[in-house]
Amino acid sequence: MDGRPIGVFDSGLGGLTTVRAIQRLMPEEDIVYFGDTGRVPYGGRSKETIVKYARQDVAFLRSFDLKAIVIACGTVSTTALEVLAAENDLPILGVAKPAALAAAEATSGGKIGLIGTVASIRSGAYERFIKEARPEAQVMAKACPLFVPLVENGRFQPGDVVIETVVREYLTELKEARIDTLILGCTHYPLLEEVIGAFMGPKVTLIDAGAAGAEATKRQLTACAALAEPGRTGQSRYFVSDTAEDFTQLASIFLRQDVSGRVEHVDISRY
Repeated sequence: MDGRPIGVFDSGLGGLTTVRAIQRLMPEEDIVYFGDTGRVPYGGRSKETIVKYARQDVAFLRSFDLKAIVIACGTVSTTALEVLAAENDLPILGVAKPAALAAAEATSGGKIGLIGTVASIRSGAYERFIKEARPEAQVMAKACPLFVPLVENGRFQPGDVVIETVVREYLTELKEARIDTLILGCTHYPLLEEVIGAFMGPKVTLIDAGAAGAEATKRQLTACAALAEPGRTGQSRYFVSDTAEDFTQLASIFLRQDVSGRVEHVDISRY
C-alpha cells in the first residue's frame, strides 16, 4: 500500500475529467491537481514552449511527496511525455496511448475519428499508437482549437448555440465519413461529450481520453502494489496559476461537489 497522493496536471479545467475518473475508480486516493489556467491553452504553442511549461508543472507537483504524476492533457501527453518520463524518477503517465488503444479495441469497422488540439494532431502520436494496435485502421484527424477556450469559459452545456455551432462546423466532415469511433483527444473535450454525442449520433462510440488515462493509472498502481489503503476516503486539493474564483465555480459544477476553499493560487513562474 502507498498512501502518498497522485499528482495530476493540465493546462486548465480539462484535466478534471481525469480527476473525476480517478475519484470514481479509486475513491481512496488523495489527489493534488494543478491547472495552468494562466497560460491555457497549450495546444497552439510550439513544442519547445509546451515542454517548458510541462517541466514547470511537474516541478510544482514534485514539491509534494507523490507516488505518480498523471499528465491529464492530450497536448503534453503527445508532445512532452517522453522528456518528462526521462527526467523524473517516479511514474509519469499520459492519456494519449490509453485512449488510442481503447479506440483500437472499440472500433467495429476500423474507421476512427480523432479530435484534439493543433499540437496533438501535429504530433501524430495517437495515429501511431492506433496503427501499432490495429494496423488496418483508418484514422481521420481534426484539430479543434476553439473547443478549449470555450470550455474554459463555461460554454459546454447542451443548448448553448455557440458550442453547438462550433461542434457542427468541426465535426461535419467526420460524421459524413461515417466513422464508428471518435477519440476525444484532449481532456477538455469530454466536457463536451453530451453536445458531441448528440451531433455524432448513438452509433459512434466516444473515447474519453481522461477516463482512459485514469484506468491506465489504476492498472499501473495495482501492478506496483501502490494503491492507497482500501476503505479510506481520499482528499483532493486544487491549484491554479490564475485566479481561483472562476475555476472554483466551473470545477464545482463539473465535479458535482463543492470545491470552495480547496483551490489555491500558485505562482508557476517560480518553478
